[in-house]
Amino acid sequence: MKTIGLLGGMSWESTALYYKQINEEIKNRLGSLHSAKVIIYSVDFDEIEKLQHTEQWNKTADILTTAAQNIEKASADFLLICTNTMHKVVPQIQIKINIPIIHIADATAKVLQKDNIKKVGLLGTAFTMKEDFYKNRISENFGIEVLVPNEEDIKIIHKVIYEELCLGIIKEESRKKYLKIIGKLVSNGAEAIILGCTEICMLISSNDTDVKLYDTTKIHAIEAVNLALD
Repeated sequence: MKTIGLLGGMSWESTALYYKQINEEIKNRLGSLHSAKVIIYSVDFDEIEKLQHTEQWNKTADILTTAAQNIEKASADFLLICTNTMHKVVPQIQIKINIPIIHIADATAKVLQKDNIKKVGLLGTAFTMKEDFYKNRISENFGIEVLVPNEEDIKIIHKVIYEELCLGIIKEESRKKYLKIIGKLVSNGAEAIILGCTEICMLISSNDTDVKLYDTTKIHAIEAVNLALD
């Protein structure tokens, strides 16, 4: 079994989900008392969040690069960054380490391709929904059209993520808002929805809607197990 490196803490709520889902998948596949070989480096999200919202992305890259280098030194075989948004700085991090970073958008797009999804809606932070680092990777590398909500809905989604989900707060009112936004994306032609923030799965699940949901946290975690057992 290879050793999985997790760069987490963004937020710790979703990093805990990664650890749980990875170990549950290992147990499902290997049985008995098997668990995953995992190295976790968890950063202080308050520091990262302030840099995000002041557009200081190079400083976030420096912090995560140091964390990634420490994970590599601890003998991880590959690295997962446990957040969609911070994949914005993956290129800066990857050139500073020798182990591969398993990109969350690639892992998700592979599953979408397998399911023959041609047009998908994307929920995530404003950074993920509005900027090209995530959407373009899926559309250009995998040929899948990515739809995003309108500006007003982007603000709602972003606010719920940072002011509720990252704090472990789950509100029924927010669930209803998200489901309404999903309905609009489907009306615009989305065949499915990417839950493109690792906390959104805490709020929305397949029990809440008939629309096909792609939970990036679970997909990323399963890809880690695939590679660990390959």
